[in-house]
Amino acid sequence: MSNEEKLLGYLKKVTIELHETKQRLRDVESAGSDPVVVVGMGCRFPGGVASPEDLWRLLADGVDAMGAFPTDRGWESGPGVGGFVDGMADFDAGLFGISPREALAMDPQQRLLLEVVWESLEGAGIAPLSLRGLPVGVFAGTNGQDYPTAMALAGESMEGYASTGSSGSVLSGRVSYTLGLEGPAVTVDTACSSSLVAMHLAAQSLRAGECDLALAGGVTVMSTPGAFVEFERQGGLAGDGRCKAFSDDADG
Repeated sequence: MSNEEKLLGYLKKVTIELHETKQRLRDVESAGSDPVVVVGMGCRFPGGVASPEDLWRLLADGVDAMGAFPTDRGWESGPGVGGFVDGMADFDAGLFGISPREALAMDPQQRLLLEVVWESLEGAGIAPLSLRGLPVGVFAGTNGQDYPTAMALAGESMEGYASTGSSGSVLSGRVSYTLGLEGPAVTVDTACSSSLVAMHLAAQSLRAGECDLALAGGVTVMSTPGAFVEFERQGGLAGDGRCKAFSDDADG
């Protein structure tokens, strides 16, 4: 092999390696510029929190958000202590084009999610109804539905709406249907990690190009005190209602 042939072979090898190096560099730079960003938020939490600003003030001021059983859910009063969201019996059904009878059949979790999604979009400067027909995904975390028990005890006639009002899958679908969204609609139940998993799936969907905008989060509203009863029987509740995870003083 002549020197010219050796030099040509060497140059070809270097050129290929340089091309591969540039491609790896582009991949690294692309991975470092994640297109997923938060453009709006909304929330409801115990302690009278009705916005992200309220939540910040609660944390900054060290407010105690624990309280007695709510008085607007038809529960018997008792010594129970917990974190409860206010106003779960309130809902502006007309804003969403929902009849009073259907609203009554809807799990409070569906109602709350609709309200907070609407507030989140408005906070981002997006008119909620302007998203109709667009590839917008909804990823909602939940942790069970006990509203059917409350409906049965109430003795109200909810025929025609009971199934959709208490279905977990409808939790995300209700938002998509109401706003006319055409992206994925996913309800996730992985217990205490549901909201985090929903956000993870939303980010994956955005990166994969399945949707251009994603609404992600979670909701939990206790319609009955059933969870308190079960945890009490298991010895899982602290006597003072305070969580003491990993503490020597833990008593629940």
